[in-house]
Amino acid sequence: MNKEDYGYHLPVLLKESVDGLDIKPDGVYVDVTFGGGGHSREILSRLGENGKLFGFDQDADALENAIDDPRFVLINQNFRHLKRYLRFYGVKEVDGVLGDLGVSSHQFDVAERGFSTRFDGELDMRMNQNSDISAFHVVNDYDEKDLRTMFFLYGELKNAGAIANTIVRSRENQEIRNTDDLKRVLSRFLPAHRSAKILAQIYQAIRIEVNQEMDVLREMLEQSVEVLKSGGRLSIISYHSLEDRLVKRFMKNGMFEGEPERDMFGRFEVPLKQLGKLIIPTEEEISVNNRARSAKLRVAEKK
Repeated sequence: MNKEDYGYHLPVLLKESVDGLDIKPDGVYVDVTFGGGGHSREILSRLGENGKLFGFDQDADALENAIDDPRFVLINQNFRHLKRYLRFYGVKEVDGVLGDLGVSSHQFDVAERGFSTRFDGELDMRMNQNSDISAFHVVNDYDEKDLRTMFFLYGELKNAGAIANTIVRSRENQEIRNTDDLKRVLSRFLPAHRSAKILAQIYQAIRIEVNQEMDVLREMLEQSVEVLKSGGRLSIISYHSLEDRLVKRFMKNGMFEGEPERDMFGRFEVPLKQLGKLIIPTEEEISVNNRARSAKLRVAEKK
């Protein structure tokens, strides 16, 4: 892996995630998180001339990375529309679906996108910049109850109520216009020795809300089962416990809450079979790409 080869986004668990798809040379595959195209290029390198790959990415910036290959189609849409757009292209079944969830290196590194705690930037955090809801809207317009719920569920912050209350009281005097304003308003919750971790949790909560990430992930996982052939593979890389819990439960039970219904003999049917164990990056990969440190890869096969 050479970091300089991937200016837009350094792909995480590249070989492992594509290995998980068990590529057939003439198969049809989907990369639902195209980004810089690293995973897509690896898939294409293993496809024959009759293979096909569809990429999804809602971020217009990713279109600059489109691959000039007759076997490849890039769809500028949210992956929650997986089934609809595959049908548009006449595809009812695929051999594999790969997803590298989370925020791309490019999105983190462009200050004005507002994703990174390292920069002062706009309160944006939209993966689709045509979306009506931005971080500015969430921080300045959500009521205290909704902010508290958001920080508790998506940031897993024990003091979510106090953070929400501080934001609401502060914005009564003046709008919270940018990420620097937000850090200043919440400074009392950011002790020097833990500020980076807490700030990351705050940003994560807002970003998930802005992009409806949990809802979108649920929809994509459900649709992936509908479009996968029997024996088709699902290979998903997640970056935080909220995503990973959803992926793990869905691969195990075919649902996100509760348990599958059992027959009179106590047996139950689920659509996927988990393959292998949880895969995490090596120390070598993390040393090259620190953003890989929290990555978790799970692979499943449709029964």
